[in-house]
Amino acid sequence: MASKGGLLPITRAFLSSYYDKHPFPTISDHVPRLSHHLYNLSNHLCTTTTSLPQGERLLLKEVEMLPPHKIDENMWKNREHIEEIIFLLESSHWPKPVQYSCFFGYSYLILSSISSSICLLFCEQLQQQSTPEDVELAHLLTRLTEKCQGTLKLLESIQSKSAENVFNTVMTYMPQDFRGALIRKQRERSERNKKAEVDAIVNSGGSIRDRYALLWKQQMERRRQLAQLGSAGGVYKTVVKYLVGVPQVLLDFVRQINDDQGPMEEQRHRYGPPVYALAKLVLNIHLFLSLSWWRFEDIKWQKHQISILEEAVDVYTSEMERFLKFIGEVFANSPFFVTAEEAGASKNDEYRESSVPAGKSYEVSLEVESVNSYIAWDFSVAQGKISMDIGFSIEYTNSLGQKTLMLPYRRYEYDQGNLCTLMAGKYKLIWDNSFSTFFRKALRYKVDCIPPVVEAAASDQG
Repeated sequence: MASKGGLLPITRAFLSSYYDKHPFPTISDHVPRLSHHLYNLSNHLCTTTTSLPQGERLLLKEVEMLPPHKIDENMWKNREHIEEIIFLLESSHWPKPVQYSCFFGYSYLILSSISSSICLLFCEQLQQQSTPEDVELAHLLTRLTEKCQGTLKLLESIQSKSAENVFNTVMTYMPQDFRGALIRKQRERSERNKKAEVDAIVNSGGSIRDRYALLWKQQMERRRQLAQLGSAGGVYKTVVKYLVGVPQVLLDFVRQINDDQGPMEEQRHRYGPPVYALAKLVLNIHLFLSLSWWRFEDIKWQKHQISILEEAVDVYTSEMERFLKFIGEVFANSPFFVTAEEAGASKNDEYRESSVPAGKSYEVSLEVESVNSYIAWDFSVAQGKISMDIGFSIEYTNSLGQKTLMLPYRRYEYDQGNLCTLMAGKYKLIWDNSFSTFFRKALRYKVDCIPPVVEAAASDQG
């Protein structure tokens, strides 16, 4: 493949040679075995039931389907089901007999230290409502909760670090000046808006399933924006490539990164099977626990069922943590992007110069295609070795030719600033020297239009 600007886009074959050096040890045989056991137990609970609640019906439908194809979607599904399991394992959501056992088990030492006939009577009543098996089960559920919480914390940390790593890698391609700060500012604002959407669902009583449906929708929106950047054409592509300074090789990469036969397909081919198996196991744990809680009053858990649940959680959390630590290191060192040093300095990053005659003005026009883009500028003025001032303003022209002053006229010797666009259309930056009768002004400037940030998250690699 011919290089562009001395660089080669990352290909599937290139990643394959890297992954050859990092094979993942085979997933434990206990993972599919326990998935099968739990699936059979859940089926038994379903066959003895005339109707299932909607949530359990959705879970049963999901367990019959193949896991999602993409690694990142599987990661989010794992997070969703871990949170659901933690929710069910919280003591406030236990069936009543187990709740009584928990209260008795953790309160007995306190209550027994009080010499009171009333307190002794209360303990006797609690004992009558619980059995040693229930107390033991309460302790077990608490332990399983702690294991799931640890795995969830690790998964969230790996995703967060990977997202930041990819974004920082992309930023090495961007001009290392005020424009980079603006892009980071846009990303922070966008992430705050996304978090506000999630908080709104939580505050309105939305379920864990609803929250993760929104989180995945937001992820897909990031991916769509990334692909759009790579496929940009016309004026927008000129703005991105030449003004912002993004090399063509990066545009090529983000356009085809998630194609069916693109670079990430090799990642899914190498590391997809273990994460598919783990996603299936955690789903079966969730389904079995949910059905058991729903029918707890009608069934009696047998020791082998409790043993299977305990083993399944232990195997899932240990294997998932092993996979996460492995994949986190592999992804952190994957050659998804060439280095900024290899890319070299862009000539388009240089300042431009213009001489503005006395009584005249100088204009730069930008066609802004996206709302919430940033127009950024940095300029200084001189006449010979003497600093001079010049008028500066920005106006907007809509499709009907109507003009609006966006930045009021003011005289500067130098200025650095930015303007967030509330409307798409034509913007004109005007340096005015009409007030000068004799002196021309030497204008040195840099102008950029930075489109809404493309948030490169870790999941864009899966």
